[in-house]
Amino acid sequence: MTLANDQRAQLEALYQEMAPANLTPLWESLADLVRPQPQSPAKVHRWSYDEVRDHLMRAGDLISAEQAERRVLILENPGLPGQSAIVPSLYAGLQLILPGEVAPSHRHTQSALRFVMEGDGAFTAVDGEKAIMRPFDLVLTPGWQWHDHGNPSSKPMIWLDGLDIPTVRHFDASFAEHLESSEHPETVPPGDTLARYGNNMRPVRGSVADRRPAHQPLFHYPYVDWRPALDAMAASAGIDPHLGHALEFLNPANGGPVMPTIAAHVRLLPAGFETRPRRTTDGTVFVVVEGSGTAVIEGQEIALHPRDIFIVPSWHALRLQAANTLVLFGYSDKAAQEKLNLYKEQNA
Repeated sequence: MTLANDQRAQLEALYQEMAPANLTPLWESLADLVRPQPQSPAKVHRWSYDEVRDHLMRAGDLISAEQAERRVLILENPGLPGQSAIVPSLYAGLQLILPGEVAPSHRHTQSALRFVMEGDGAFTAVDGEKAIMRPFDLVLTPGWQWHDHGNPSSKPMIWLDGLDIPTVRHFDASFAEHLESSEHPETVPPGDTLARYGNNMRPVRGSVADRRPAHQPLFHYPYVDWRPALDAMAASAGIDPHLGHALEFLNPANGGPVMPTIAAHVRLLPAGFETRPRRTTDGTVFVVVEGSGTAVIEGQEIALHPRDIFIVPSWHALRLQAANTLVLFGYSDKAAQEKLNLYKEQNA
């Protein structure tokens, strides 16, 4: 904004007089408030799983899961210091449960997903039903549903926590409760919900068998189900030039994203395949499930190795190169953006 010296001086005097009344001039900040395109403060970043795991195991020697309530190392974006955010709207952390431990039962407004990185046989219990966790399973703990974690196996269990903590903080709408006992009483055997709601069918509404919340019946998406689905797609469908072979996880109640604020999907890129650049407004957290390759994000190259975690900030062009068969899991705030009519994408 170009102003004459005397006009600027008079405006500055006005601003000083306005300040005690908690008034500020829009014209001084409008360009930053209403931008022609997203300018995310989040930075492109990759976390080496092996490096984070080393710190997490050391933490396991120093503090118990019960003492910590949740023994988690937050993956904090270097562009968002002090905000416990991996992108502006989402949180991520790696959680460790050692053999014999229980992370106590609680519930909260925030919606969460768990993507298993290591171990076999621990559980997440949702409203008293255990989901037995195996590598690369997706387990949900939807908002305001009781959940606890336990590890009866003989080896450590580590998973990625993805929550909408920054989104709930933005709306100042956080509530939380703790159960008196560390574990919720068992309500049904493990796998009951998968049997009732996981086969593109559901109990008749209003029947005794329809036991889960109508808006969020399913909370376990096993790797043994979604990985063959990707292979079947790759064997029979044409490959998308911007995504590779990609499948979204769905909420069977409405056919939409798995949770109101968080969407999740998986991708498979055959060996040697390279995607064309694609931009989207949802900041996305990716996990390398298998294979290796390169992510090129706005010209910045990131080497991809199994179990590494990387982020693509909003409106950053992503191009993926698969050195061998590359499988990725990703979650983002696309679910919330679509509800608010904010989501956009651009394919080159």
